[in-house]
Amino acid sequence: MKVASEKPFEIVYSLFSHEFLGILFESFAVQLDEKGRLSFAYQNISYKNAREFEGGIDDTDLELIRLMDSMQQEAIIKKFNVKNNKPKEFLRKVFEEGQQTQANKEIQKLIEDRLEITRAKILEKIKHKRLFEMGNDGNPVWKEIEIMPEKASVLFHFRRNEENTHYFPTIKYKSEKLEWQYKGSYLICHQPAWLVVDSRLFSFEKDVDGKKLLPFLNKKFIVIPKKVEESYYQKFVTQLLASFDVFAKGFEIKVERSDPQPILFLGDLPGNPTVDMFGKNTGIEEEEKMVFDLRFTYGDYTFRADQAKPTNVELEKNGDDYTFHKVVRDLDRETYYGDFLKSKGLPVRNGRFSMSKREAYDWIINHRPGLDELGIKIHQTSQDKGKKYFIGSAKINVKIHEKIDWFDVEATVTFGEYEISFLKFRKLLMKGKTEIQLPNDEVAIIPKSWFVNYGEIFSFMEEKEAEQGNFKLKKHHIALAQELEKGNLIKLSLSERLKKLKDFSSIDDYALSHYFKGTLRPYQKAGYNWMRFLNEYNFGGCLADDMGLGKTVQTLALLAMEKERSEGTTSLLVMPTSLIYNWELEAKKFTPKLRILIYTGTQRIKDCSQFGRYDLVLTSYGIARLDIEILKEFYFNYIILDESQAIKNPDSIISKAVIQLKSNHKLILTGTPVENGTMDLWSQMNFINRGLLGGQTAFKKQFLMPIEKKNDTDKIGKLNAMIKPFILRRLKSQVATDLPEKVVNVQYSTMTSEQESAYEDVKAYYRDKIIDELSIPGVSKKSLTLLRGLTQLRQLANHPKMVDEGYTGDSGKLEDVTYMVKSTVSEGHKVLIFSQFVRHLAIVKEFLCQEQIPFAYLDGATKDRQAQVTRFQEDPNIQVFLISLKAGGVGLNLTKAEYVFLLDPWWNPAVESQAIDRAHRIGQQNKVIIYKFITRNTVEEKIMALQERKMALAGELISTEESFIKSLSQEDISALLA
Repeated sequence: MKVASEKPFEIVYSLFSHEFLGILFESFAVQLDEKGRLSFAYQNISYKNAREFEGGIDDTDLELIRLMDSMQQEAIIKKFNVKNNKPKEFLRKVFEEGQQTQANKEIQKLIEDRLEITRAKILEKIKHKRLFEMGNDGNPVWKEIEIMPEKASVLFHFRRNEENTHYFPTIKYKSEKLEWQYKGSYLICHQPAWLVVDSRLFSFEKDVDGKKLLPFLNKKFIVIPKKVEESYYQKFVTQLLASFDVFAKGFEIKVERSDPQPILFLGDLPGNPTVDMFGKNTGIEEEEKMVFDLRFTYGDYTFRADQAKPTNVELEKNGDDYTFHKVVRDLDRETYYGDFLKSKGLPVRNGRFSMSKREAYDWIINHRPGLDELGIKIHQTSQDKGKKYFIGSAKINVKIHEKIDWFDVEATVTFGEYEISFLKFRKLLMKGKTEIQLPNDEVAIIPKSWFVNYGEIFSFMEEKEAEQGNFKLKKHHIALAQELEKGNLIKLSLSERLKKLKDFSSIDDYALSHYFKGTLRPYQKAGYNWMRFLNEYNFGGCLADDMGLGKTVQTLALLAMEKERSEGTTSLLVMPTSLIYNWELEAKKFTPKLRILIYTGTQRIKDCSQFGRYDLVLTSYGIARLDIEILKEFYFNYIILDESQAIKNPDSIISKAVIQLKSNHKLILTGTPVENGTMDLWSQMNFINRGLLGGQTAFKKQFLMPIEKKNDTDKIGKLNAMIKPFILRRLKSQVATDLPEKVVNVQYSTMTSEQESAYEDVKAYYRDKIIDELSIPGVSKKSLTLLRGLTQLRQLANHPKMVDEGYTGDSGKLEDVTYMVKSTVSEGHKVLIFSQFVRHLAIVKEFLCQEQIPFAYLDGATKDRQAQVTRFQEDPNIQVFLISLKAGGVGLNLTKAEYVFLLDPWWNPAVESQAIDRAHRIGQQNKVIIYKFITRNTVEEKIMALQERKMALAGELISTEESFIKSLSQEDISALLA
């Protein structure tokens, strides 16, 4: 009969017994009468038409209907009925014994398992719905079944006597005994059990298997004969005891309930010989493995972690007596221990875990405190070649105390109750030994972390003279000590002042000497303070500011104070030959009272006793290399190396020479402390603070190889921490607010001997020629000759190749320019290079191509002017722009440039200013640093001097080369060609 969905109805569920499939469920919509009662009008519904009754159906109903559809005979056989037989015929063939084959038996098993799973799902969801037994006439609401809201409990009884054992279950619901036998009770589902008793549906605690209740529906008990009781007890009762509550008479049940005791069993897993591709034994043993096996002990019983059963039962027979030992395990607690070990790198929760023997004992020692705190024991199950390994607690305590000139080191190493001689322990660690013999003949493994954490600082320690076993550490290793202190690896006692070295910005402000004539910018004053602080603690330092930030003036401020504080001492400044004149000029400007000796040239007096009459000796790396036997005899106050990358190769002659020099203090100056690799750093650091980074071989092993080959970030961090207090580097971008809009520097270059010879020949020729022409009336010819001569001399001052294509020698100015270009580019800056000579730009261009440095280029012949400008402005890879004066003096906007190199002096400084303003103009966010390259003892230097004098008199009236020439007097001409 159809049910009207627009009228009141109710969804109900009914169960019935199928001939072959057992108990099945169906869903129905039942019409309600005027009093709200179920009527005889009902309609079977499926998932397909359930939406017609959506006003009375919820999500649970939809899921129940879907599940019930899936267990109807048509749906259940669909997968197996490949020949499309009628459902009844197919089921009869599968279930009737006379027709069963092995294949049919397997199909029957699959069908029954699937139905059992579906029944369990339905019964779990049907708790709050109405359930009925279907009548024989198909009435779905014949008899209602009450679904009991709480779970019943089952107690299994065993009563043993001399002849047999009686076995039966009893059921309780809400603590009341339930009478369920001989009452027509039946099981709807077996796994888990759902039992109908007197139209009430019961479920059970502990998910009782219905097959254990089924035999007793119409039977009081089962009898187990004496002859099979031991087998029955072992196979059946032990399993029953493990899962359910049992009451017994005639045998004993002992229950163990306690906290689990975790034990890590440690055993050998020997390596096997490897076999090559032809199956031959290579004879190479794999690294020996150790196996961790987590187990839990409850009283006298031990269980492996991967055998995670809630209870375990063992049967003990003593004569004719039986005792069942039931252990109730705390799986949540066991999981906690397993998760803890996994978090420490030992994933043994689901079984064993292996690692190399070295790693295994290392792991134990490193984690022993945590294991002890949780009560996790370790048990060794094997010995290695008669060795017994120590598995106790290992500790290392290092204390470092500040003394006047060094740190005192106190260290204790303990394995369990044994304290090990630190002298012996350090030797083993330095040799890379991993095992140490204890007094009780156990062998302790030195933790790998101790090698990692303490390897460097132990290698830098020095044994005190006459105090064997007592160690000291040089003060310049303060940063390494502070880094270890930060990681709670050592205890460090420092004075408040020395703590400031971690951040030089908090260093005290020191007064400048009255011998210093000038003003330091704020960042330069900070650099001076830093050098003064290092001076007080006898630390060497590396001033590594960007090019153009004033390393020279900061150093002179320091030397001025040394003259004031240490009158009578002498400092030595070693540099490339080309910089000596620059230093001399800067010293005269900022420290005019300093007595300076220029110790260079073939006429130098090779006698170190003369040094004592001066405050500062300036010399070159070349002279230092040649005269090292003389220089090393004098004890200097300061030894300062400018452009210290000259000693980046520790095996070079110059490096081996300067390391022999003796002084109170050492300082190096460089804009590029690292040019090629990490060893550059070692060589320079070793000069200023001997032993700071250990020996050369040890440094390669501890730092260079891990950093350059493996990019080891931990080693990079540790190395940075060690050198940080002794290197002060400020980038141009960092101190931009302290810089004026433009910083102009004059870079003096020294001619090479070949260049000087070529220059002198041309100068002599024109001097004689012009002197002859001076006697001739009129100046036009004289002016032309002078202009031609001055131009050639200026070109020779740049590079003789500009005059003579066959010239094969070098140029002092080119060496300085190329060095500074490389420095600028390596620091990530952009530079404009101006020259009024296209041939000069061509020489620089050739260098850039050789070095594979990309560049933009602009001269009078350039067609794509704007494209070249755009490349320089927008392409970060284009850092160099070569520009000829006439082509680039006007009309360009090059605001990306931070440096301007003027390769040759121009007659009119206003033209120079125009070139500078290509970079320094509206829109420029960078401070611009200008370098004017002037070759010493040439017409360039003399033109500069004349310019200053003429400009002071005539303002900017001199605007061309011709007008400049015309303004020269005979005295001026003689000075230019002198």
